Amino acid sequence: MGGGVVPERVIDFGKFGARGVKGHELVARQLDELAGFVVTPVEQRRGLMARLNYLTRSEHARQAARAAGLTVTDRTIRAWREGKRAPSHRNLERIESAYRAVRRQNVARYLLNRLNRQGRGTRVEFHPLNQSQVARPLQRVVEYRHLNVRRWDRIIGAWAADDHAGMDDIWVGEVVQDLGSQWGQYEYVSSIGFSA
Repeated sequence: MGGGVVPERVIDFGKFGARGVKGHELVARQLDELAGFVVTPVEQRRGLMARLNYLTRSEHARQAARAAGLTVTDRTIRAWREGKRAPSHRNLERIESAYRAVRRQNVARYLLNRLNRQGRGTRVEFHPLNQSQVARPLQRVVEYRHLNVRRWDRIIGAWAADDHAGMDDIWVGEVVQDLGSQWGQYEYVSSIGFSA
């Protein structure tokens, strides 16, 4: 994808009042939404049980949960499930973290197929940053743009690994730069849309 002369990345975003979010963060949020995480908070019994069931439904799931940081014994998990003991706040955080990591790994291949669409890709919409608080002489002309992203492999890989820095580098280096010489205006945006 991209190529040619690469302008500097934005260093002092918001200095003059512009508001927006790094594009890769919005993409990660949308991928999280497509992943279909359990909505009920882990602090509620129903949310806790849904996550524990997901993380212990098979030996493969238990190994993935351990690899993701949930290292308590099977006996402890059984006590939590039976309501004999309650996980500490720290263990609730570990359960949530392990659940999200395992869920991302499990749905990554599905999302990859869905977004790549057998080489046709997925249309991504870039909605410009909000410049309403920027003094008029300092405002840039930035407009809505779209492009068809055909290769999601590295983006989904970084998302599944929860690698924010890697996802930022991939998003800017392999997607945003394809918007042409004005790509630097789309590193930060008000929203990014794509349907899959």
